[in-house]
Amino acid sequence: MTTPFQNTYHLRKVAETSSKPCTICYKHTPQVLITPDQKDFFYVCLSHTRDRGFATAAVAATRRRRKGRGRHGRRRSWSWRRRWRGLRGKKKKKEEGKKEEEGKKEEEGKKEEEGKKKEKGKKKEKGGEEGKEKRNEEPRIFTLHKTVFESRVRRYRQVQLARLNQDRLRSGAFPSVPTGFP
Repeated sequence: MTTPFQNTYHLRKVAETSSKPCTICYKHTPQVLITPDQKDFFYVCLSHTRDRGFATAAVAATRRRRKGRGRHGRRRSWSWRRRWRGLRGKKKKKEEGKKEEEGKKEEEGKKEEEGKKKEKGKKKEKGGEEGKEKRNEEPRIFTLHKTVFESRVRRYRQVQLARLNQDRLRSGAFPSVPTGFP
């Protein structure tokens, strides 16, 4: 059976005045997880979004999937022996190149360090706060854990079924009482 919506939720913030209790712990929170098509939403604390048993950041999930892939997104199909030979050949080349480049790198390294120190001083003066904000920024797209997502889908279907039953009762699914004489 297909799901009515995807397991992708965006973290949104609402005004403090319209904050509601968290679905899990019932503390008031302004954070809402909502699907892109806006079929499902629920209030949740930031502590729950950090919990791996509840949800994972979509960025982290894609990184894990791509970890075993090459540059072009395809799975690596190298055999163990080919990989080992390639690494051994690279090591030999590196050892030869290192001896020649050691003298050059020392001189260049000193120049680069001086340049970096100057740049860091300028960046701290200009926008030291901007860098901190980016590092502390929370992920905005989440994928719910399997069991949590299944409970959300189950709840969505129950709500839809309740609406359908209410409509049936209102529209007169039952016969009306006869008004005429027999």
